[in-house]
Amino acid sequence: MKIPLLDLKAVHAPIRMEILSAIERVIESNTFILGPEVQTLENRIASYCNTKFAIGVSSGTDALLISLMALEIGPGDEVITTPYSFFSTAGVIVRVGAKPVFVDIDSLTYNIDPQKIEKAVTSRTRAIIPVHLYGQCAEMDPILKIAEKYNLEVIEDAAQAIGAEYKDGRCACSMGKLGCLSFFPSKNLGALGDAGMVLTSDEAMAERLRVLRVHGSKPKYYHKMIGGNFRLDALQAAVLNVKFKHLDSWTRQRQENAERYAALFGTANLLEKVGLPEPIYKRSSLAHYHIYNQFIIRLEARDQLQAYLKQKGIGTEIYYPVPFHLQECFHYLGYKEGDFPESEKAAKETLALPIYPSLTFDQQKYVVESILEFYS
Repeated sequence: MKIPLLDLKAVHAPIRMEILSAIERVIESNTFILGPEVQTLENRIASYCNTKFAIGVSSGTDALLISLMALEIGPGDEVITTPYSFFSTAGVIVRVGAKPVFVDIDSLTYNIDPQKIEKAVTSRTRAIIPVHLYGQCAEMDPILKIAEKYNLEVIEDAAQAIGAEYKDGRCACSMGKLGCLSFFPSKNLGALGDAGMVLTSDEAMAERLRVLRVHGSKPKYYHKMIGGNFRLDALQAAVLNVKFKHLDSWTRQRQENAERYAALFGTANLLEKVGLPEPIYKRSSLAHYHIYNQFIIRLEARDQLQAYLKQKGIGTEIYYPVPFHLQECFHYLGYKEGDFPESEKAAKETLALPIYPSLTFDQQKYVVESILEFYS
């Protein structure tokens, strides 16, 4: 049996004609940058995430970058974030000339540990970027309290968490000053290329973001600020408008797959050997407290298991093998091995298993049986 980490063909097959029709509609309209398709998507995503405004941009990375630019964060400033995430979380901080300051993660959720944030605050700190990693919200209440205490801005990196809810039902992207989404093809709501979005309920900030995404121009060719080319393509927006209708259904299927994994691992008596993701805010099966962009297991013999599963035709991925503080490009920050032990431990022990919506019971059973064989 061959089981990829993500089967986009299976995701797209039932809606292929809808997607092709949407693409044809854009071609006929002759509007390829921004325009009605983008506006429709912005309205839908803003409503879905319970914010007043959504600004479509060119990628999730650019969503983070333009957010920092909108807040005028730059040289001499510090931004607190996690060392355990996709590279863009920290990379954008450096791109605006600021300094990333890392804080270790919680061992269960892999999100930034709020209990360690306050010690990292200095007179130069301007913002905190918590990441809702793998589809579960970071512990936002204490983060927001720290931000209020020190007059800091909060930018939610929700690239992997569209639709995820915090413990009281608040949506990812609705709690900080700004929230950032990625529509990279592997995301729960994925485009057919790069696309992203920034969300806010601050009207002035929304207008600033709209201007920044077109090189800081308003009206056209008149520039009061320096922005960038962060515009969202109409083709990608049209595809996302089609796929958006299926997002909640796909999320439920991911959650059902996660519950099925838990049952299969339990039946196989593997729970003492393999750690499973814990949806810590979950109160009911209908809520989106964890939307499982990735299904992350944890074990000591991670690399050996990955090699074994590859032989069995099972796709896996390591997110992320090297924390930021140990990346060569961040050597100048002065961090060393041992500074963030939970991040380093997670980098050595975690492995993503297939969790996509169309994954079947037989496929999941084969995955768990293969892991049981590895331990036999």
